Amino acid sequence: MLGDIAKAGRYLGQSVRLMMGLPDYDTYVSHRESTHPGEPYMTYEEFFRERQEARYGGAGKRGGCC
Repeated sequence: MLGDIAKAGRYLGQSVRLMMGLPDYDTYVSHRESTHPGEPYMTYEEFFRERQEARYGGAGKRGGCC
């Protein structure tokens, strides 16, 4: 039962981070290791920057509604 509560807490935390727009680096690393073993993956800083640019636009792109 305690394991189920911990699992629910992790899912809730992940949901809140996604709603706030915070990327989940641990999920990214797990995915890369399981589906692309041996290939390099981004550092946390690179990952965070890439996610921010994807969400808000970067390199001269204009994000937002207006």
